[in-house]
Amino acid sequence: MRPLAARLAQKGAIMRRNWGNLSAVDLGAEIARGKINPVELAEYFLDAIASHPLGGQIYVRTTEGRARGEAMAAAARAKSGHRRGALDGVPLSWKDNFDTWDAATEAGSALLRHRQPKADADVLRQATLAGAVCLGKTHMSELAFSGLGLNPITATPPCINDAQAVAGGSSSGAATSVANGLAPVAIGTDTGGSVRVPAAWNDLVGFKADHGSLPMGGVVPLCARFDSIGPLARTVADCALVWGALAGAAVPDLAGASMAGARLAVLEDVAFDDIRAAPAKGFDDALGRLARAGAQVTRLRFAPMAQAMDLAGLLFTPEAYAQWRSTIEAAPEKMFPPILARFRAGGDIGAADYIAAWAALERIRAQWRGAVAGFDAVLLPTSPIVPPNAQRLLDDPAFFAAENLLALRNTRIGNLMGGAAITLPTAQPSVGISLMAQDGGYLLRIAQAAERALQ
Repeated sequence: MRPLAARLAQKGAIMRRNWGNLSAVDLGAEIARGKINPVELAEYFLDAIASHPLGGQIYVRTTEGRARGEAMAAAARAKSGHRRGALDGVPLSWKDNFDTWDAATEAGSALLRHRQPKADADVLRQATLAGAVCLGKTHMSELAFSGLGLNPITATPPCINDAQAVAGGSSSGAATSVANGLAPVAIGTDTGGSVRVPAAWNDLVGFKADHGSLPMGGVVPLCARFDSIGPLARTVADCALVWGALAGAAVPDLAGASMAGARLAVLEDVAFDDIRAAPAKGFDDALGRLARAGAQVTRLRFAPMAQAMDLAGLLFTPEAYAQWRSTIEAAPEKMFPPILARFRAGGDIGAADYIAAWAALERIRAQWRGAVAGFDAVLLPTSPIVPPNAQRLLDDPAFFAAENLLALRNTRIGNLMGGAAITLPTAQPSVGISLMAQDGGYLLRIAQAAERALQ
């Protein structure tokens, strides 16, 4: 074994490197060129998490043994010329609702404390097969049922732009792990906006894959008919790379993507109601950049959207409460009261109303597909608000309820209409612009062109 001084000197040299600001694509390319050793890369991130003042507010737990073992295997493959792909050796963080065989999965809830799965979630298993390195599990909103990221039961990661504000949820730790340079890419879930809101509020790209395009086995459920998975990253290319790996499929081809002639529709119904100044400014600036890059922008009116939004309360909460009722009612005192109240509201919805709401939503979805068929993507502000103050949310339940509904209002449109959605940063801090389309692979190509125009 090398002397202690030599090992400490190497650790210091690794920590001085700027790997925390590189994209997953760039890290993978450097591994392929032999410029980065996956073992040193894993140690860099593990050390960064351990030494960061917010490390414990972002990660529930790290998986050091697993990360080091996976990194050693990736290093051996890189040395022998047998890398499994562009993600081989690249570290990822995982929201704490993805099952891990080697670490507890508690979904941000005291109700699931010490819950130990026997196997990895399907997408984690697929990422491991692609050679990705698991850094650990990140904090989240309780049982994934809030868009704000406030969780006094476990931890509340702060927004990258305002230490007194929430980071957005429910994938709060996922977003802040990337924004603080503690992971190149994070994997989160999105039921009503839980990837896109925290991505937008932390100036990241957040991709909600098409519902059903990625397997949900081993993911702690909330609303199975809406639950989806997606990466949070610095670039669209990173999202495409990770999405392909999680699906066990080819990475979407983003080469040559251009805004020239792209047909974009701005959804005017609902999406701009009660919008605040910063999101409005960020969206308008971004829209102007896309138009100057050659996009053809059309204003779209879709009157049934208001009805669809009215159906949301009949659809999300009954399914969530049905999923968790017995667990919640066995120990309701363990929950944050606003989240408990939100779940229990689902018990007031009758079966007939729930079934009728789904029938109505399917009719609206069919109308929506017809209305947007001629466009490459539909645009809207990711969230009509910016991150609210965490203490005020704790002190004022009415404020919590109102801000939570507004935070998720626009992203919920994507979940209700189906298909895929992605948020991109704008020139305004904590403000994102969202693009929606039916096909995730095609949407990523359009988003790549939009990203270039916005930069």
